[in-house]
Amino acid sequence: MRGVDLKPHEFQPPAADEFILGDLSNQDFTRGIFDRGFDEVYQLAANMGGAGYLFTGEHDAEIVEQSALINLNVVRSAQRSQAGSIFFSSSACVYPQDNQEDPNNPICVESSVYPADPDSEYGWEKLFAERLFMSFHRQYGLNCKIARYHNVFGPMGEWRGGREKAPAAICRKIAEADAGGSIEIWGDGKQTRSFLFVDECIEGTVRLMRSDFAGPVNIGSVEMISLNDLAKLVMDIAGKSLTIENIPGPLGVRGRNSDNRLIKEKLNWEPSATLRAGLEKAYTWIADQVEARKMVAH
Repeated sequence: MRGVDLKPHEFQPPAADEFILGDLSNQDFTRGIFDRGFDEVYQLAANMGGAGYLFTGEHDAEIVEQSALINLNVVRSAQRSQAGSIFFSSSACVYPQDNQEDPNNPICVESSVYPADPDSEYGWEKLFAERLFMSFHRQYGLNCKIARYHNVFGPMGEWRGGREKAPAAICRKIAEADAGGSIEIWGDGKQTRSFLFVDECIEGTVRLMRSDFAGPVNIGSVEMISLNDLAKLVMDIAGKSLTIENIPGPLGVRGRNSDNRLIKEKLNWEPSATLRAGLEKAYTWIADQVEARKMVAH
């Protein structure tokens, strides 16, 4: 198993037999790592982050350019090296904005993606990449599998620095807060999302890769929750009573939730772990990171 990334994993040694540092947006580098016909290729690399990174407009050009180059280089190299099959991690961000304005009833069924109108350049690039992979499947017979991930979270992911997603950011804020204090939530906090624990994301990905179904298919939880209620849930896990201050900030769509009818039909499976169970693991890990940084600072 060969792993490739721009930097070493920050929190644990790589599980791969071989780990190569490099930039997949560089065509020559990408060609070099496809020096054999791998049985399976998992294309997970992208320039991405949470709402504070994706929705400000400050990073749009590099998000589109770098992710597009990565996907172009990887799919072409996989085809040239005659890879057995390749997985592409798309995103729920591909779905049209207008279908996600009602926080209680978002429409994210796979067939609703067209007419296209994603809420970010990140979503537009992911939709383009879906077309790219599907065209390589049609023209060259490359065995492509596509999943649309819905807000994956868990231990050993980004939890600070601006690229972290809502669960990690909220866990960090609550871990850092003193009892009786407050935390900030962007917007009115009534925007809704569903969040998928990383272990279930891996399970669904492998099941899709080794099935006869190509996708695109949602891999996500159907346990939708508002961001204010997400914060309250983490507070309960942490045993802290804090005040929520809703402030202006980048938001994305008003509501988003996974529609799991297709994955149940095609794979006879869907994510089933509760949000709380995943958050308990994520919060414990992030709280440990916060405490460790305090110890170093002192």
